[in-house]
Amino acid sequence: MSFPLLTATAALPAIGAVATAAVPAARRTAAKWLALAFSLGTLVLAGIALARFEPGGSRYQLTESHAWIKDFGVRYELGVDGIGLSLMALTALLIPFVILAGWHDADPLETNSSRWRPTQGFFALILMVEAMVVLSFVATDVFLFYILFEAMLIPMYFLIGGFGDRAHSGSDENAAAQRSYAAVKFLLYNLVGGLIMLAAVIGLYVVTGTFSLSEIAAARADGSLSMATSTERWLFLGFFFAFAVKAPLWPLHTWLPNAMGEATTPVAVLITAVVDKVGTFAMLRFCLQLFPEASKWATPVVLVLALISIVYGALLAVGQRDIKRLIAYASISHFGFIILGIFAMTSQGQSGATLYMVNHGISTAALMLVAGFLITRRGSRLIADYGGVQKVAPVLAGTFLIGGLATLSLPGLAPFVSEFLVLVGAFTAYPAVGIIATTGIVLAAIYVLVLYQRTMTGPVKAEVQGMADLKVRELVVVVPLIALLIFLGVYPKPLTEIVNPAVQHTLSDVQKKDPQPEVEAAK
Repeated sequence: MSFPLLTATAALPAIGAVATAAVPAARRTAAKWLALAFSLGTLVLAGIALARFEPGGSRYQLTESHAWIKDFGVRYELGVDGIGLSLMALTALLIPFVILAGWHDADPLETNSSRWRPTQGFFALILMVEAMVVLSFVATDVFLFYILFEAMLIPMYFLIGGFGDRAHSGSDENAAAQRSYAAVKFLLYNLVGGLIMLAAVIGLYVVTGTFSLSEIAAARADGSLSMATSTERWLFLGFFFAFAVKAPLWPLHTWLPNAMGEATTPVAVLITAVVDKVGTFAMLRFCLQLFPEASKWATPVVLVLALISIVYGALLAVGQRDIKRLIAYASISHFGFIILGIFAMTSQGQSGATLYMVNHGISTAALMLVAGFLITRRGSRLIADYGGVQKVAPVLAGTFLIGGLATLSLPGLAPFVSEFLVLVGAFTAYPAVGIIATTGIVLAAIYVLVLYQRTMTGPVKAEVQGMADLKVRELVVVVPLIALLIFLGVYPKPLTEIVNPAVQHTLSDVQKKDPQPEVEAAK
């Protein structure tokens, strides 16, 4: 039997979580290095999976299948396509940077021992989230995916509610109350979505007799699967609602700004750059593959919701006074672009959406982490409390600018390629939708450049005067992400070669082809 590479990639961070949590309380530094070592080991395994993957090969590769709950037809079934592989690699890449960026975020507050934070628990929870997210990207059994989809809420709840942002303005009691509110809101929103999805998962089993994606696809291909139109649409809605909450899509988005604002910066990156991608990924893998007719039926409404997310999120980002909440609303706008690309149902749109998931993860991580370093130095998240930072910390300001320019999709940086493809895909299928979506580009330029101008330029404020520039650990976190943004912006081919075959499979599931351009005959 071949080596179970996908299982190993998910199991390693889970083992690391247990090992890190077991480190004695007094050895916090050892726990940090242990967590980092396990995350780097996971990155190595993800790299091996990338090397072994054949873009022109079968749809799902590195497959594993074992009986789990025989009486209900549940299997431990794994397989990876180009879309799942790229997101698994993104997750494995970002977690070491998240750990390094949060190196001191869970250290005890020496001035008040009653507020001691369990360092080991913080890093163990991060590794546990990584394990569940990686496994969710490779699960090809619907029930297995559902278990992971729900289970990852537990460590995320404790990361948000138990390890809040130390740069919170106001009293300690107020900070704790807001952190608790954000964690509970995150949990309730996602639990409601998950419970609705559970009903749809059960309904899918009743109709098909299996939870296996491969078996459902084979039954659909040979004509043995007959699903009534109304049944398919109801099941689609159950799945889509849960994924829209996770994504997050307007109007189910309101938990995100609270969660990102109150969480530590590394956890905020974990939310928007890693965990939320499970929602958009699942739309591609499950909604379109399991319910092709219903996906086409729902497309007009989903496109409208995506447009609202794009414009609404960008407008609220323009008006924000809090740096972290600004980035949160910007992410809502970006997720609107991703969902727009998915439901445009063109090869350019879906390739762009997948690239957007990867590139948004890298660019948001870069911007949010640099913002976190800035906030830690000043002790405030308010934009008005900054000014003239580029004169006292030029490297910090420069990296912040590059992260911001990537967020607004400047040509030459990775997000531009994905946003361009999404808009091209939207224009070819729905020209009016593409025109409206371009307003998000203009608004992104406004909120990013205004944020930079108000924080980094102008007179140096007294509170900023002695601000230190980025340290070695912080440069190790930021520089590789910026280098990757530039590399994928100039040369995205390695990623597109992996993604494009999977996109073609998805389009064949929904029986969609790219619209042919209208060319007038030469006179």
